[in-house]
Amino acid sequence: MAKISPYAVAAAIALATNVDAFVGPSPAVKSSSLQMSAYPTSAEDILWTPSWKTGERDEVNGVLGKYCEDLYSVTRRKTRTVTCGPIKFGSDHPIVRQTMATTDTANVDASIEQIMRCADKGFDLVRITVQGKREANAAAKIRDGLFKKGYDIPLCADMHFQPVVAQLVADAVEKIRINPGNFADGRKDFEEKVYESEADYIKEREYLADAMIPLVQKCKDLNRCMRIGTNHGSLSSRVLSYYGDTPRGMVESAIEFADICRSQDFHNFVFSMKASNPLVMVQSYRLLASEMYRLDWDYPLHLGVTEAGEGEDGRMKSAVGIGTLLADGLGDTVRVSLTEDPEFEYEPCNRLSEMSEARIAATNPDAAARQAAVKKYVDTRDITAFSRRTGVLPEKTEEDKVDVSLFLNPNGSVISSVVPKMLSQDSAPYLYKELGFKTAVGMPFKDIATSDSIFMRTLPSVDDTNARTALRRMMEVGTGVIVPAEELKKNPLDNAVALMSLTEAAEANGQLPDGAIRLAIEIDGSEDDDLIAKVKDLNPMMVMIAVDPSLSQLHASRRVFEIFKANDIDAPVIHHYKTKVADSNNLALELGTKVGSLLTDGNGDGVLIEQVGENNFSVDFLRNTAFSLLQGCRMRNTKTEFVSCPSCGRTLFDLQETTAKIQDATGHLPGVTVAVMGCIVNGPGEMADADFGYVGTLPGKVDLYYGKEVVRKNIPNDDAVDALVELIKSYDMWKDKEEEEVEEGAAVAA
Repeated sequence: MAKISPYAVAAAIALATNVDAFVGPSPAVKSSSLQMSAYPTSAEDILWTPSWKTGERDEVNGVLGKYCEDLYSVTRRKTRTVTCGPIKFGSDHPIVRQTMATTDTANVDASIEQIMRCADKGFDLVRITVQGKREANAAAKIRDGLFKKGYDIPLCADMHFQPVVAQLVADAVEKIRINPGNFADGRKDFEEKVYESEADYIKEREYLADAMIPLVQKCKDLNRCMRIGTNHGSLSSRVLSYYGDTPRGMVESAIEFADICRSQDFHNFVFSMKASNPLVMVQSYRLLASEMYRLDWDYPLHLGVTEAGEGEDGRMKSAVGIGTLLADGLGDTVRVSLTEDPEFEYEPCNRLSEMSEARIAATNPDAAARQAAVKKYVDTRDITAFSRRTGVLPEKTEEDKVDVSLFLNPNGSVISSVVPKMLSQDSAPYLYKELGFKTAVGMPFKDIATSDSIFMRTLPSVDDTNARTALRRMMEVGTGVIVPAEELKKNPLDNAVALMSLTEAAEANGQLPDGAIRLAIEIDGSEDDDLIAKVKDLNPMMVMIAVDPSLSQLHASRRVFEIFKANDIDAPVIHHYKTKVADSNNLALELGTKVGSLLTDGNGDGVLIEQVGENNFSVDFLRNTAFSLLQGCRMRNTKTEFVSCPSCGRTLFDLQETTAKIQDATGHLPGVTVAVMGCIVNGPGEMADADFGYVGTLPGKVDLYYGKEVVRKNIPNDDAVDALVELIKSYDMWKDKEEEEVEEGAAVAA
């Protein structure tokens, strides 16, 4: 006799009393969980994936190998097709664009209107929040209402904590998202569990199976789709205690739930491995993909950086994570999570997908040619652990008249492109501000987010006293001035850094033009291995990688880093990114994808953004964009880091308005991370990396966190931002906003 779990009984009762509330696209099918089953009905009957921790998986399935189809050409990872109503996920289909509604699901009319706007914008799927039975009933009405208006866009129910409700709503919507961290484990907590052995850990799988099997059977009967959506911020205390707050824990949590699905011969599901930290997110997806290769699994991947934020920062962080994976051929559906209305997520979502599709070698001859043109190399990156290659910074010598050690920053450097007209007597004060200098009595001083060096293709003439004075003042406070060697020969500048191509530097044996004090080398990726190896003997202050347009930027750059590794070349590497983009959001997406994909590998010490052709952006904007890239890649913090959720039907306050208020009050605190969460679902976990948290818990009320600990409860919304400021002050992490101009007396005293 098949075992009947308490969850299955509860579901049967609920279905018996509520079936008329559902008017979904498919007729309700009697739950098979109450019948004799040919499939396992308890945890002890399930064929679980062999243990990673004991090494059994290595013995049975072999060691971890590749994580993508091809390391040297962009090829989509081959997956099965997963159906979701009228759309299909998988490598044989276009990347699916999706978003999440922010309306209260119980407000049926508002939800229908917003979902229609999302469909009209171009989205293929919309996720809605389902907290309980009320929202499940509303979901059925939303589905029916959309059909009546001619919209067949599939809906996904976002489920946390409610296994029975998940079964109810499966009658109404095409897809169910379950979170392994809280689907069966209940409310999020950080209680540490002690497991004496793996057997103790495995023993607790019984309640996972009891909660999950009835839903799997229901989805199988109705041909529903499922997403096993692991979230770094909501791993269960069980997983946290055994695997830690790690990518490995995320992967193993997902595999357990996949084993339950597979035990019922249900394969219509996708995986996701979301995190607010792009580095954790990338490593988790790569690790899962590698595990699927050795397990011979072929399930599609849903990509997303959770709680990315808003504006260029949110787009940058999303591009770093999503773009990096798409560049390796991983990912079959994309959601860009922004603290904005869902319609505004379409452009970045669509642009990232288009950029990815344009890189696929099999369908784009130009992309294939660029990838094939990269000289052969062996990719030795280890995707199971993150480490950053750190270049050795220049050191000041007794002969140096300026402090070259300040030309680059150990946590990541920003170099700004400058033209001579910006150095005129009238323009120089504005340029100082654009470059992030503080000024005192007109003199520039470096600040926390000042450009480390500037790059000039041409110099002001030697008799332009004002311009030369502005350059000298910046150099005197540790700003490098990088100039092509040919320009310096025609127009010398004392204490400049001479930039040569690698070929030129090798031919000149590194000899500098008159007045130059250091060498910088530019590599375009076309050089042969032996020539690149000569960088070691030339000993430049920095290497700039500006990849030839005829080559794949990603693969050519990876080749250079592999040659550096093989030859123990420790020069700092700056990614020189040239752009013609005129839209700020697109710039963030392109930069995050093309340079962020290298920085997430740990390869690169900074960035130079140079506009080609028309100047569409100010020096200040490009400087801040470069710093945002470094911060998004977890390199250099120059402003407050905000982790803010994108809002959904669970949100208990106006997230956009509140986030704006918090950013205005606390945005000047570099090194401080503030999490703004609309509800408790992912709150405490996503705040694992945050110093302070602002979390909606009851309507009109907010809890404040320090790390993972609640320190103030039930604060009225109107008082909560001020209370957050006071909390930051109480931990000595506050500083007042500084004035734009330092007083003359203070400067003299300094």
